[in-house]
Amino acid sequence: MLYRKATFKDVETMYTLINAYAEQGLMLGRSRNMLYECLRDFVLAEDNGEVVGMGALHLVWDALAEIRAMAIAPHVTKSGIGRSIVQALIEEAKTLEIKTIFTLTYQPGFFIKQGFKELSKDQLPHKVWKECINCTKFPNCDEIALNIEI
Repeated sequence: MLYRKATFKDVETMYTLINAYAEQGLMLGRSRNMLYECLRDFVLAEDNGEVVGMGALHLVWDALAEIRAMAIAPHVTKSGIGRSIVQALIEEAKTLEIKTIFTLTYQPGFFIKQGFKELSKDQLPHKVWKECINCTKFPNCDEIALNIEI
């Protein structure tokens, strides 16, 4: 398994995988525009030339980042790829001297297994919500907030 940063050639595959899960209500969808603008945030898992997983570390504020857009191809779920991507993102966060990573998710169990703790969304700084205005769920966010101190 190769873990690497995303490139422009990956956007369509990323878009397809993320939005297939979004159509099932398992995660929020992402636009191509968001993927292009945040391409440098993404770490991908590639197996024999096929992108089989992804996740992004998005910088939010002073020493605060979000893990978002985690998606693993259905045929390789439960194989440790998601865990490896989260660990790669945490290592990247450490090099940037990030102190706290949070996530908003419909899959809290996965993140709890990685050491994240559930918290009230009210505990997150207002800066976190700047992109929510564009979300189809705004203002009725039903994602679960979790964080980890590193």
